[in-house]
Amino acid sequence: MHKGFLTTAALLGALSVTLGAFGAHGLKKIVPPETVGTFETGVRYQFYHVFALLVVAILFEKFPGDWMRWAGLLFIIGIVLFSGSLYVLTALKATNTVGLSGIGAITPIGGLFFIAGWIAMFVAIIKK
Repeated sequence: MHKGFLTTAALLGALSVTLGAFGAHGLKKIVPPETVGTFETGVRYQFYHVFALLVVAILFEKFPGDWMRWAGLLFIIGIVLFSGSLYVLTALKATNTVGLSGIGAITPIGGLFFIAGWIAMFVAIIKK
């Protein structure tokens, strides 16, 4: 198993639960419902890819190599870019900050990293 991916998944999983609880309870008091939905999308995709990272860590034992390592790294980068950008957009909305809404352009780039991670996992498996 890949210990670095396991520990990262554990920390990102704990963060997912924490952020999800905040979104379900505290965030609704300070932003409109559509912004809560944006935040929840970030949490949901973070959690999905925490599980993907756990799978990579476990599969790394049977399918070691660069492709599986890249899959894990791409999932982590995707979480930071996709979910992170949605969290930043929510924070901007909560603080009524204007002028930085272009940060939403980062979200689909994070999605591309997620897709690339899944493809890298696929290649790692079929190459063995």
